[in-house]
Amino acid sequence: MAVLKITNLVKRFGGLTAVNGVNFEFPEGKISAVIGPNGAGKTTFFNMITGIYVPDEGQIELKGKSIVNVKPDRITSQGIARTFQNIRLFGSMTVLENVMVGMHIHLRSGVVGTLLNLPRVRREEQRAKMEAYRLLEYVGLEQWYNEEAASLSYGAQRRLEIARALAAKPSVLLLDEPAAGMNPRETVELTTLIRRIQQELGISIILIEHDMKLVMELSDHILVLDHGEKIAEGGPGDIRSNPKVIEAYLGKSAVEEEVTI
Repeated sequence: MAVLKITNLVKRFGGLTAVNGVNFEFPEGKISAVIGPNGAGKTTFFNMITGIYVPDEGQIELKGKSIVNVKPDRITSQGIARTFQNIRLFGSMTVLENVMVGMHIHLRSGVVGTLLNLPRVRREEQRAKMEAYRLLEYVGLEQWYNEEAASLSYGAQRRLEIARALAAKPSVLLLDEPAAGMNPRETVELTTLIRRIQQELGISIILIEHDMKLVMELSDHILVLDHGEKIAEGGPGDIRSNPKVIEAYLGKSAVEEEVTI
């Protein structure tokens, strides 16, 4: 069953077509990857799924329901959360507070209740703190809960972003280059965490990533874009030896030499 169905998706910026007629079905409960060379349209593709960009043509369905023209916060409340290529944390807020920010769409306390400091507001806030701490434990950051987010190492900040995304209680988690800038040890830890999220929480994960070792190790299904168009899809074994994919990454000479990625 497809948790996310993409049909004839198109996005243009002036005379440039960034995504051109892409069709793909992301399976529920699996890890999928969107890969391709720089400028392939991957982040634009993510931005349409999360409502940052509205498609010029085509359809995006979450569990059979269209999310085209739905505002980003409503898409999040319907079950899609994401991280970004460039880390977007609140550096001067604590690690715990950053995770709590991700819960805001599920909190019931309004402005009036907060200002009046009503008992139900205090109870809700306490529950939110406990849940945020549990998520920090899940990603291995609980010991830094009261530290400023900016003080964390780069790899820890990446994991904090994932914890904040999980706070939105998603059924689909989009990770935009989660391993970018990580050292080998941090990448191994990240790989283990992503697999745990998929297996233990049952969340469907879609990632954009340039680390081919990580992609091939984690992914059940892979979509390959080049210049905004789908050039291949399939499992890691199919993609690794696909001539179109090899040519897009390494050039035509690599195909002639029967190179694999």
